[in-house]
Amino acid sequence: MGPLPKRRHSRTRRNKRRSHDALSLNHLLVCEGCGEYHIAHHVCPKCGTYRGETVVEVAEE
Repeated sequence: MGPLPKRRHSRTRRNKRRSHDALSLNHLLVCEGCGEYHIAHHVCPKCGTYRGETVVEVAEE
Protein backbone atom coordinates (compact mmCIF):
# COMPACT_ATOMS: atom_id res chain seq x y z
CA MET A 1 0.00 0.00 0.00
CA GLY A 2 1.27 3.46 -0.90
CA PRO A 3 1.22 6.59 1.20
CA LEU A 4 -2.31 8.00 1.49
CA PRO A 5 -3.54 11.12 3.29
CA LYS A 6 -5.12 10.50 6.69
CA ARG A 7 -7.37 13.55 6.42
CA ARG A 8 -9.01 15.41 3.56
CA HIS A 9 -7.38 18.75 2.69
CA SER A 10 -9.69 21.76 2.70
CA ARG A 11 -10.59 23.79 -0.38
CA THR A 12 -8.55 26.68 1.00
CA ARG A 13 -5.44 24.56 1.37
CA ARG A 14 -5.88 23.12 -2.14
CA ASN A 15 -6.34 26.60 -3.64
CA LYS A 16 -3.31 27.97 -1.82
CA ARG A 17 -1.21 25.22 -3.39
CA ARG A 18 -2.63 25.99 -6.84
CA SER A 19 -2.03 29.75 -6.54
CA HIS A 20 1.37 29.38 -8.26
CA ASP A 21 0.04 27.31 -11.18
CA ALA A 22 -1.45 30.19 -13.19
CA LEU A 23 0.09 30.79 -16.63
CA SER A 24 1.86 34.12 -17.06
CA LEU A 25 1.54 36.35 -20.12
CA ASN A 26 4.11 35.88 -22.87
CA HIS A 27 6.90 38.45 -23.03
CA LEU A 28 5.74 41.08 -25.53
CA LEU A 29 7.99 43.38 -27.55
CA VAL A 30 7.32 46.31 -29.89
CA CYS A 31 7.91 45.38 -33.54
CA GLU A 32 10.65 47.39 -35.27
CA GLY A 33 8.75 47.34 -38.57
CA CYS A 34 5.16 48.25 -37.72
CA GLY A 35 5.21 49.24 -34.03
CA GLU A 36 2.71 46.57 -32.95
CA TYR A 37 3.31 44.21 -30.05
CA HIS A 38 4.44 40.66 -30.76
CA ILE A 39 5.74 37.71 -28.72
CA ALA A 40 9.51 37.72 -28.18
CA HIS A 41 11.50 35.40 -30.49
CA HIS A 42 8.51 35.05 -32.86
CA VAL A 43 7.65 36.53 -36.26
CA CYS A 44 5.38 39.59 -36.08
CA PRO A 45 1.89 38.51 -37.18
CA LYS A 46 1.03 42.00 -38.53
CA CYS A 47 3.95 42.62 -40.88
CA GLY A 48 5.77 39.26 -41.05
CA THR A 49 9.19 40.55 -39.97
CA TYR A 50 11.68 39.02 -37.56
CA ARG A 51 14.74 40.95 -36.33
CA GLY A 52 14.28 43.58 -39.06
CA GLU A 53 14.01 41.13 -41.98
CA THR A 54 10.83 40.17 -43.83
CA VAL A 55 10.40 36.44 -43.26
CA VAL A 56 6.72 35.83 -44.08
CA GLU A 57 4.55 37.57 -46.63
CA VAL A 58 1.35 38.75 -44.90
CA ALA A 59 -1.79 39.15 -46.99
CA GLU A 60 -3.38 42.62 -46.71
CA GLU A 61 -7.05 42.59 -45.66
